[in-house]
Amino acid sequence: MPFEFKELGMGIVLIKPTVFPDKRGFFLELYKSTDFVNIPIPIQTNMSFSIKGVIRGLHYQISPKEQGKIVFVPKGRILDVAVDIRKSSKTFGKYVSVELNEENHYLLWIPPGFAHGFQALEDSIVIYFITHNQYSPKHERCINYSYIKDWPIKEAILSDKDLQCPPIEKAEVFNNI
Repeated sequence: MPFEFKELGMGIVLIKPTVFPDKRGFFLELYKSTDFVNIPIPIQTNMSFSIKGVIRGLHYQISPKEQGKIVFVPKGRILDVAVDIRKSSKTFGKYVSVELNEENHYLLWIPPGFAHGFQALEDSIVIYFITHNQYSPKHERCINYSYIKDWPIKEAILSDKDLQCPPIEKAEVFNNI
């Protein structure tokens, strides 16, 4: 089987692909819809490059344009974070964090109802397979990055936009997911 799926809690899934190394390097399948039967098929793919120390997030889109995403790091290392922002959930406000990097080849499934962010632990390329809905600026929201207290690199680099995100107590969150 090309993928191993490990539930991390709250619907967050760590995906371990099978890597086929040889003298040339390696090969792996990033996504095959027949193996991802419990995860919607991506409809948009995004890529970012971040220098060491950058924090992107914590971002999400509200209903009816909520998104799920699969995150993959082909180059570099990041601490990836998903925060439960489903107000009716027993785990509201709790989060999962996991290191994704070019060596472990892990992918992380983050379902709708979670804010997502990461910190680049070194210069990194991140690919996002977006499901459910395309990007909608009108529905885009964020939570202030300071909600996560254990970012590994304290001298963080953030966009002006991300610095303006409200605390979770004042953010527009999900009431019905």
